[in-house]
Amino acid sequence: MNPSEVLRIVDAIHRDKRIDKEIVFTGVESAIATAAKRRYGEESVIKIVIDRNSGDVSGTRDGVAIEIGELQRIGAQSAKQVMIQKTREAERDAVYEEYKALIDHMVSGVIHKNDGGATIVSLVGSSVEAVLPRSDRIPGENLRINDRIRAVIIDVKKAGNRVKVILSRIRPSLVQKLFETEIPEVLDAVIEIKGISREPGYRTKIAVHSSDQRVDCVGACIGVRGSRIKNITDELNNERIDVVPWSADMLTFIPNALKPAVVEETILCTMLGRAVVLVKQDQRSLAIGRKGQNVRLASKLCGWDVEIMTRDELEADLEKAIEGYALIDGMSTDLADRLVGEGFLSFDDLSIIEPNDLMQMGDISIEEAEAIIAQAEEFAAREEKYNEEKKKERNREGTSKSEYPEGDETEEEEEARFVVHDS
Repeated sequence: MNPSEVLRIVDAIHRDKRIDKEIVFTGVESAIATAAKRRYGEESVIKIVIDRNSGDVSGTRDGVAIEIGELQRIGAQSAKQVMIQKTREAERDAVYEEYKALIDHMVSGVIHKNDGGATIVSLVGSSVEAVLPRSDRIPGENLRINDRIRAVIIDVKKAGNRVKVILSRIRPSLVQKLFETEIPEVLDAVIEIKGISREPGYRTKIAVHSSDQRVDCVGACIGVRGSRIKNITDELNNERIDVVPWSADMLTFIPNALKPAVVEETILCTMLGRAVVLVKQDQRSLAIGRKGQNVRLASKLCGWDVEIMTRDELEADLEKAIEGYALIDGMSTDLADRLVGEGFLSFDDLSIIEPNDLMQMGDISIEEAEAIIAQAEEFAAREEKYNEEKKKERNREGTSKSEYPEGDETEEEEEARFVVHDS
């Protein structure tokens, strides 16, 4: 291996594989050292240096210079093979670093094949093949070979001399990247995405805010006759997307998040992180959504535990709460009123209050507060047992829980709240 050949190989690898020359030189040095150890023995201390300008190779064995002629005779073919391996590793590392920097970014690709449940995707503009696991596909979508899809990179792994790129189409970040691609105002930061809650394949709620009062953030995202949002829903297998205006005021934002339902009033119970939302009876099912989906997504979007009620239901719960708290030893009427006013509407709610908070609310000692909480925990356990027995009884009678919308309580369950049974 003469100096000109070394320089030619290094330059070719640098240009063809886009690998830094220093990395290639280091790989060649390591390859020659490996070949030399095979000749002289693994216990030998071999040091090889290549002049970066001339390509001249020099080296030492146990501190003694190795003759140039001898270096050239040392297993040139073996050195080349090891060098190829080092070059492949360097190429892999370069690709790994390139795609690692793209985690949470969106990429486009073409479906190459389906392999054991996973989908292999050839990324556009790259020789890299990515993997879309079955668990990261949108439920219900039918991906066929040669289909073009977009997904976000969620992980990058080294696998031998190759790089394994893992994709996902169920992450909320995919929705955000699609908005940035399809809606110029989002890309230009005129419209900011404040939050996303998503149940892939079914429904997404996205909160947006405009820094320019002249720009309608919701209208800009939807587009004329829904043209912009349609491109996004088409990419997501017709997943429904609710675009809602964001507000720092939760009394405004929570009703927005529950759209299309119309909200009468929102009551924030800050100690519990709960928002009691009052709606008319004809809006109750719409606010809760199919299997509780609308209220569940709204809760995630706002970061509050949202509970949907009619005004009659709230008044009934307030009355039951006062009656229930009267059963607790040491609970004064004033403290019961304050608890109810803060949104503590069940024994279960009361069982999780901090003793110091209860002590301050009722102007009572820490011992009295702990005793009240202990009783609440006991009553909550009895209620849970009672409700479980009722559930088993309904199952025996052939009544399925699925007949009721998720988030709703049956009449029996409503009556079970604050019912205290002797042990």
